[in-house]
Amino acid sequence: MKGFIIAGTHSGVGKTTIAIGLMTALRKKGFTVQPFKAGPDYIDPSFHMMACGRPSYNLDTWMMGIDGVKKTFAKGMHDADVGIIEGVMGLFDGKGGRNEEGSTAHIAKVLKLPVILIVDASAMARSAGALVYGYEKFDPTVKIKGVIFNRVGSERHFEMLKQAVEDRCNAKVLGYIPRDEEISLSERHLGLVMAGDRVVSGQLSVVSKRLVSLIEKFVDVDGILELQKPEVRSQKSEEKKANIELRTSRIAVAMDNAFCFYYQENLDMLKEFGAELVFFSPLKDKRLPDDINGIYLGGGYPELHAKRLELNKSLRGDIKDFADKGFPIYAECGGLMYLGKGLKDLNGKAYKMVGIFPWVSRMRRGIKSLGYREINAIDGCPFLKKGQRVRGHEFHYSEIAEPPHSIRRVYQVTGHRSLVTEKEGYLYKNTLASYMHLHFGSNPEFVNGFVKKCKENIYVNSN
Repeated sequence: MKGFIIAGTHSGVGKTTIAIGLMTALRKKGFTVQPFKAGPDYIDPSFHMMACGRPSYNLDTWMMGIDGVKKTFAKGMHDADVGIIEGVMGLFDGKGGRNEEGSTAHIAKVLKLPVILIVDASAMARSAGALVYGYEKFDPTVKIKGVIFNRVGSERHFEMLKQAVEDRCNAKVLGYIPRDEEISLSERHLGLVMAGDRVVSGQLSVVSKRLVSLIEKFVDVDGILELQKPEVRSQKSEEKKANIELRTSRIAVAMDNAFCFYYQENLDMLKEFGAELVFFSPLKDKRLPDDINGIYLGGGYPELHAKRLELNKSLRGDIKDFADKGFPIYAECGGLMYLGKGLKDLNGKAYKMVGIFPWVSRMRRGIKSLGYREINAIDGCPFLKKGQRVRGHEFHYSEIAEPPHSIRRVYQVTGHRSLVTEKEGYLYKNTLASYMHLHFGSNPEFVNGFVKKCKENIYVNSN
């Protein structure tokens, strides 16, 4: 099996574009390509899935631990020919200035995979040599095996860049992508729009065809495949798993353009712990699925579909009834917004939501919160025992007014750069809502607790 990492000198150099192009080009050659994304990200993996025809897995050494990253990579690669990991931010950017956890570089070292460095050459020539040289020397244990230049002005420009790198650096210059406005991807307030968006899907199809033609013409794809052939074998994990009961539970998972932020690993783990996943759409489905035991509401873009969510009164009623009867619901970020009594868009227009919690969420024009988070369960958490911890991240533009003190909070939250904690994790009966996006791989006990709670009763829709 072969695997490599597409990393950037910094954000915005074109990692996603080039990664998608290489995935598509290799798939066109007949390879089974397994995509991965470094760091906490839901959007890029949706593009990977469209390019490769299989789910993309997130890899993050801070959230998942080293063993978790190895295990997930091996699992994804068991029936694949080529693994492509798209990096996060710049190659060495991670948890902190002195800590490599969470960085693309750390993943490269843990998995012993070669790195292809993407360099935005639009405003440089010989300086590219100094840039790549610095990246090679910063941590020599990270094997930067190749360089691809992006946004190159001409063949002469590329020759200057190539000479500068080959004169001082060990990395092989593998080619370039010329400046081309046709291969840019749309953006939205949380980064790239989801690939499932119909407009974006059409755009991605056009972009992919153009990208593949450029890659086949200007990039040494065979040279990329020859960089390394690591033997990747399944890791024997020592993680402790709770006993899994044989009886399955049916968990309804919201999945549409409004709710689409899920780690593939989280969905896999729910199934591994005995859950049958039943997907439904809060935008389209008028009723909850039959005979379900629990609901999982991920993040996404509820603010962009608030009117349709409001109009689907029957489903909102079902979910409220489900919560009132004490059945388990787990909601993250966009799911938290949906479970409040209302949502205000950027223009201040209010829409009715489910009404389990009394708050109204409102959109802001700047990022409200961003970063890694660690959750410590306190008394009353329905899916974790007191003192158990789970890791994840927070990233949102919305906020909620201070919830009344009568709402129970069952999380103690710590930001990764601070010892300051705050209480979060809002609880109504067995409905748990939070702005935190948890990675279940950081503590499988959360999955076990959620699935066990779901198995206690079956909800029968009375309508």
